[in-house]
Amino acid sequence: MEARTIGIVLYAAILLGIGVVASRRMKDIRDYYAAGKKLSFWSVAFSARATGESAWLLLGLTGMGAALGVKAFWVVAGEVLGVGAAWLLMARRFRRLTGPEHYDAVTVPDYLEGRFADTSKRLRTFAALALTVFVTIYVSAQIDATGQAFETFLGWNYYVGAIVGFGVVLVYLVTGGFLAVAWSDVFQGALMFAGLVVLPVVALGGAGGMDGVTAALTAADPNLLSWTGGAGITVLSVAGILSLLLIGLGFLGSPQIFVRFLAIRDENEIAKGATVALVWTVLADAGAVCIGLVGRAVLVDSGVDMTSVLGTGGEDVLPRLVEATFPSFIVGVYIAIVLSAIMSTVDSLLILASSAAVRDWHQKVRNPDLADDTLVGLSRTVTFGLAIAALAIAMGVAVSTPDRTIFWFVIFGWSGIAATFCPTMILSLYWKGMTANGALAAMVAGFAGVPLFKFVAPKLPVVGEVFGALGELPPAFALSFVVAILVSRMDSVGPPANASADLDAAAR
Repeated sequence: MEARTIGIVLYAAILLGIGVVASRRMKDIRDYYAAGKKLSFWSVAFSARATGESAWLLLGLTGMGAALGVKAFWVVAGEVLGVGAAWLLMARRFRRLTGPEHYDAVTVPDYLEGRFADTSKRLRTFAALALTVFVTIYVSAQIDATGQAFETFLGWNYYVGAIVGFGVVLVYLVTGGFLAVAWSDVFQGALMFAGLVVLPVVALGGAGGMDGVTAALTAADPNLLSWTGGAGITVLSVAGILSLLLIGLGFLGSPQIFVRFLAIRDENEIAKGATVALVWTVLADAGAVCIGLVGRAVLVDSGVDMTSVLGTGGEDVLPRLVEATFPSFIVGVYIAIVLSAIMSTVDSLLILASSAAVRDWHQKVRNPDLADDTLVGLSRTVTFGLAIAALAIAMGVAVSTPDRTIFWFVIFGWSGIAATFCPTMILSLYWKGMTANGALAAMVAGFAGVPLFKFVAPKLPVVGEVFGALGELPPAFALSFVVAILVSRMDSVGPPANASADLDAAAR
């Protein structure tokens, strides 16, 4: 067996073993969707980071480092701010409100329904719909990245690689549920962290140190060393920087992140988890950009088109740099690291979408008398079905959009989830005056705002170019936030009677 293939086989075997062990500890729907609310801060921190990053970190952000230069560090700053705010300002309040003394929630829609005393089920229904739509898109982007990873590293057929990687994650996910997801995320998050920190350090030594890299980048394009990409301070350059910096908004309430705060066993572990998560983010994300910078300097000669060497958006820079730096077996380990980034997100998102369809819609809306212990089998079936739908979308996009980049494919799904949920989550934890109608209107506005600002706003006269540079997440997020406040202010029904007492208790 080829040396690089051994690393992949070992990696797949460990994941399958995790699924088997986790399945033996799973007794009911709370175990399947929230690991019984017994996760340690290590598990939650690594799982939240591995899930929040995905293929865009290993392939997308490294590619941005190669294509944009130091300007890509704005993404790192945005990630650190977003992760820090989520852990330090929101996690403790959310954990308290989802506990048995308040709303005893197993999912984010559980929490929203309890927080706003929504007996109409409209909040839960729309949340389930939004998650199913955007999570399926997000997962399809990860499957697409799996195919590209196998194709780039091993020379496999794209479609074969996508299906093989998809099959591995599906087996351990369907058998082990959220517990398997959390355990595998610790393993995968550690791999990702090590790979992103080690590669730029080793490659830098072979590139003549910082002086050698700086000289090579200057010769290739001096703008690679500019924080604005050489554009100076203009409306468009500021909008472009904001689009990168505000990617961190997605950490402020996205269900795939916050379900981990819900599952932590003790709120006193949140501060320790925050430390782990922030250190991971700073070093791993900065390492990803440095890989792009060093790879651009080492692999692309001055005057040569970057795309011809590093692919669209520079997204082949990591595999090319690994092959130029390490022996074959280590290349196999890095294939496993890339798959870790992808699979740690795929498994988490499929569990999230499955919980939305099974618990939040099928049980709580359609069949409220169904007992929790009857749903595990259905949950596995739905998880499998949603995975197949995501695979079909990924294959369709691969055929129809050959010039796509992983980064922006992922960002569309990420933005949809973030704009739909994050403004509502922030206000639900801090504003006593928010109403159920305000929350629903905000979620609808955020859901609709993402395709609006992605496909329509950039074509508008005068302001279209600014919206194009800004991206879809910041304006869709702002729209959702404003709609929440306006509708709540005008709502004759008013906030729930217990909202004030609950938020006071959460803030203590």
